[in-house]
Amino acid sequence: MKFDASHEMEALKETQVASEEIFDGFILHVKKDLVALPNGETAYREIIRHIGAVCVIPVTEKNEVITERQYRYPIGRVTTEIPAGKLDSREEDRLSAIQRELREETGFSADEWTFLGDFYGAPAYSDERISMYMARKLHRGERELDDDEFLDVFTIPLQELVEDVMSGKIEDAKTQTAILKAARILGI
Repeated sequence: MKFDASHEMEALKETQVASEEIFDGFILHVKKDLVALPNGETAYREIIRHIGAVCVIPVTEKNEVITERQYRYPIGRVTTEIPAGKLDSREEDRLSAIQRELREETGFSADEWTFLGDFYGAPAYSDERISMYMARKLHRGERELDDDEFLDVFTIPLQELVEDVMSGKIEDAKTQTAILKAARILGI
């Protein structure tokens, strides 16, 4: 049987009947929607709307990755991640946004950018789309951290990061995905 995306979309689509705003925050906007199901019944969906984000795996000529360690309040511990940040607006150019975030967080800029794809971390309840990039031909500059950002920046071999992903040491999903995609592209 051949896959038919348009037929599947119609067969599985849920349609909004009503929407109620639960919370309108700076980063997150929470809604409770009533939807019509494919079988004609209705159900509620709690949804987190997010402006969108970007991330980058910056890889040096020695195949080392510029990474960050930072405390993540929701999980109560320090994590290892690649540079990332939210968009300033839904319309912001995603490549420009990640170029800004890389410079602000690490002080690095890059001459070569590769789009690795989009990532939805929790599509069951959030529309946050993270666009992933790989940066090469890096140049060191000055960091420009936001007042509420506290990051330790360091380099680590890409091969070691792949091992850390596979052993469970890297818990951040966007970081895992970007590491494995970059390693595949680079033949590591």
